[in-house]
Amino acid sequence: MHALAVTLASALLRVEEQTPEDEDVLAGWMGFAVFVFLIVAVAIIGWALTKSLRTADRAKDAGVYGDAPSSEDEKTD
Repeated sequence: MHALAVTLASALLRVEEQTPEDEDVLAGWMGFAVFVFLIVAVAIIGWALTKSLRTADRAKDAGVYGDAPSSEDEKTD
């Protein structure tokens, strides 16, 4: 059991010695690509949500959901 603890401790010390300094770590092009991908993904999700909400609003106005169809004169916001 003692040999296992010594082996694990020495392995952890080797890993600790191999860590880079803070100023050596850079995001680079991969970080930029991930950032741009996330922006595009949020924009697409927002566009799809807006489209779905407009479709649901038109369907509600047409009476698809069991309500009486409403006209533009009856609408009050």
